[in-house]
Amino acid sequence: MISELQAEHVADVLKAVAHPVRLQIVAYLDEVGRACVGDIMAAVGGKAAITSQQLNMMRDKNVLAREREGSKVYYRIDNPNVIKLLECVYNQCAAGSPVGTNAVKPQGDKRCESDLSR
Repeated sequence: MISELQAEHVADVLKAVAHPVRLQIVAYLDEVGRACVGDIMAAVGGKAAITSQQLNMMRDKNVLAREREGSKVYYRIDNPNVIKLLECVYNQCAAGSPVGTNAVKPQGDKRCESDLSR
């Protein structure tokens, strides 16, 4: 059994990604490695204020890391275990995804076997 502190940490990480826009941001950053805020906004079709709010929330929960280069701010995945966790969730949802969509791309269960704690 996990401790109360560990359970709270896991719940915080799950909450940090449990939003459609945040899931899109994480998926995009997983594909490209790192991106500036403008590129992330364009990829997810969000407004500046909303996208920045989502990015900061995930940074506060150590899902994302932020790097400044001159006037630009870049984000990247800080905890690769979040990707492993999401792959497991996508695999579980694959059977129920709408026909003809790319909403869920199962990658196999091997990534689910890793330790998700950080």
